[in-house]
Amino acid sequence: MCLAIPAKITEMKDNRLATVDILGVTRDISIDLTPQANLGDFVLVHAGFAIEVVDPDYAQETIDLIKQFPELAGEDIPLGEVL
Repeated sequence: MCLAIPAKITEMKDNRLATVDILGVTRDISIDLTPQANLGDFVLVHAGFAIEVVDPDYAQETIDLIKQFPELAGEDIPLGEVL
């Protein structure tokens, strides 16, 4: 099963790339599919792409759920430190 994770855009880069923070882990992602995304926005990230800009409240609700089920987040997200 694949899961899109909410992430906050912390830096806009050239070539439609952005740096995001996903539960304390930073990644560079493509924002080709979300040209409306801006610095500070929350986006759903799947397979290295922002697939949707989401409301901050929705993002926080989803993050809270992920913290309850850490096996959903994958191995590279340090949920043990966040909990």
